[in-house]
Amino acid sequence: MSYSLLKYLHIIGAIVILGTGGGIAFFMLMAHLSRDAAFVARTAGVVVLADMVFTATAVVVQPLTGYLLVRQTGLSLSEGWLVASLVLYGIAGVFWLPVVWMQVRMRDLAAAAVSAGEKLPVAYYRLFWLWFVFGFPGFGSVMLIIWLMIAKPSL
Repeated sequence: MSYSLLKYLHIIGAIVILGTGGGIAFFMLMAHLSRDAAFVARTAGVVVLADMVFTATAVVVQPLTGYLLVRQTGLSLSEGWLVASLVLYGIAGVFWLPVVWMQVRMRDLAAAAVSAGEKLPVAYYRLFWLWFVFGFPGFGSVMLIIWLMIAKPSL
């Protein structure tokens, strides 16, 4: 595979991870602020689907294209900015995987509230705030990785 194609796929993957993450955060926050269980359930359902289709695909493509780019360019995997990127990628993953579970659980709690004709339960609100807090290190790691890919600082 050509260097240009690999780099293109790698950049698209980064855009998808960052863009989907930002979009998901925005839509979940807007649904949450509505306090409408039906709206939260529908939004969370779409968010879970988007995470599985877009984010998960990009999460798999990124390390593959990154590794192939490293091989083609002759860089060492011990380059400081690459090591930092890989550590941050691991941190992002540690926070993203529970967030996906939280989104599924929030969707289910909201759907159960709709079925019972009740308001969103306390468990939903606790989970939302945990989801919100987990977003900062997860999303922040991705932002730093993109900066490292662009700047390639000597670390």
